[in-house]
Amino acid sequence: MMVMLLTVAGMLSACSGSDSGSNTYTMHNTETKLDARAGGVVTYGYTAPFQGLFEPAFSEGEDDTQVLEFITEPMFKGGDDLTTVPHIATWQESEDHTVFTFKIKPGIRWHNGEELTVEDWKFAIETIAHPDYTGSRYYSVEMIKGVEAYHQGEASDITGIRVLDPYTLRITVTGARVNTIDTLWSYPMNKEYYAGVDVKDMQDSEQVRTRPIGIGPFQVTDIQPGQRVEMKRFDQYHQGKALLDGINYTVVDEKTITAQFQNQLLDIASAPRDAYQGLRKLDNIRILESPELSYEYIGFKFGHWDEEKQEIVMDNPKFSDKRLRKAMYYALDRQGIINEFSYGLGTAIETPVPSTSWAKIPDAAIDPYEYNPLKARTLLDEAGYSDIDGDGLREDPQGQKLVIHYDSMSGGQSAEARTAAILQDWREVGLDVRLNGGALKDMNTFYEAVEQDDPSIELFNGVWGLSNDPDPSGLWRKQDLWNYPRWSSDRNEALIKDGISMRAYDSEYRKQVYYEWQQLLNEEVPMLFFAERQSITPVQKRVQGVRVNAFGNIIEPQNWWIEEQS
Repeated sequence: MMVMLLTVAGMLSACSGSDSGSNTYTMHNTETKLDARAGGVVTYGYTAPFQGLFEPAFSEGEDDTQVLEFITEPMFKGGDDLTTVPHIATWQESEDHTVFTFKIKPGIRWHNGEELTVEDWKFAIETIAHPDYTGSRYYSVEMIKGVEAYHQGEASDITGIRVLDPYTLRITVTGARVNTIDTLWSYPMNKEYYAGVDVKDMQDSEQVRTRPIGIGPFQVTDIQPGQRVEMKRFDQYHQGKALLDGINYTVVDEKTITAQFQNQLLDIASAPRDAYQGLRKLDNIRILESPELSYEYIGFKFGHWDEEKQEIVMDNPKFSDKRLRKAMYYALDRQGIINEFSYGLGTAIETPVPSTSWAKIPDAAIDPYEYNPLKARTLLDEAGYSDIDGDGLREDPQGQKLVIHYDSMSGGQSAEARTAAILQDWREVGLDVRLNGGALKDMNTFYEAVEQDDPSIELFNGVWGLSNDPDPSGLWRKQDLWNYPRWSSDRNEALIKDGISMRAYDSEYRKQVYYEWQQLLNEEVPMLFFAERQSITPVQKRVQGVRVNAFGNIIEPQNWWIEEQS
């Protein structure tokens, strides 16, 4: 879930259903070639209440970014092959890779009618770099010269940003890094629209919460907080008017999603995997499948976030023995759980780099942590975790009762059964792992507790969305708020730095750096990498123009249209 942060190029293989008679298409499915017609409204369903942070600089989860895909756009974007390509802006790069000159298209309009200029892009960068910024995107501007002084309140402007004219922006970075374009913040914010709003108040402002604007093909007309966003076509959209009259983004109970598609109450949705079997039986829809640009994991809490120092502090010794962490890996029948509860829509993984990436280390070079309860028990015995009182559950090396609290998200018909299976795998090797508070948490409550380091959070099952470069910055350094396990090491920091250094312009060198980084994580086990998952997108057959890739299923929605039914 969450946001695009980390990734990898070349992840566009897709799977069709194993049943050749099913209504499942690959992501490269070619729509029936009919003459597109204008008009109509499409209802897009999402299965969790949204937070309502409708500004890219502040959004945190897929729940909000799905809406943003309809209403706003970046200066450059990811292509189908996951490379970064020009969109609104083109660029020239200096020979030493430190100066970038961007030119944006003239005549692009915001939803309030104002013209987009590079001042809006500069304003967005300044917002993220501001000392009072409350979001988590600082990593995407930190490479700009002068940002650190501005962020510390030691300068009134950012020296590395210069507006040359309304359509030309020059950005100077502190040093050459191979992925500057992939990492640089590329979403503008309407400077005039936010006039008078302090940065510290932006996240809760009506401009973000109830009256967001963008430059995308649709504009917001009404918001029912947490439940529904109504959008209409923006007729001044720079790529031409959308075919649809509008989009209704609505929150639905995932337990009823199959019935809602059957009754044509939904047109398209990001559907949970446990709805797959029911959806495949419907004749009025097709299902588009794609690898998700994300990974599911189970993280250990090694410490907390120091707000004053803006870095992690590793002060929780509970998981300090990596033999315990490795034993918990071997004890999990990950592929069995994927097959049982996700209909096989996923593959067990051992690193946070997707399997089709040029940066993915060969499987033979790392421990696959295949299901092996005997090996798990042996490691626990060696580490001193023994069943002293004979109740079948192990005490810690000091002879104290060992209880590990586990957190996961609610949602999906199989969420509880799946969690029970995970806990049972650990219990079978003598580990007393219990559901924290006795119940699953809704998505927003879960991530709030994890990010704020609620003392009761010890072990947590989450999902991270990725970007189109393998640089782990933003997730894995000691100064990254989104480093939720609160784990790092000197070697980890050095490798992440090397991966974007001047030497990394040598692609083979960069690949070897990321191989070594994956080997480090594979040995240290700061989290249990669980699965690389497959997304499913049900679409009413009357809705045309929809396609999917690893980035998602809202791709050029201005081209969606509704086929007239006979």
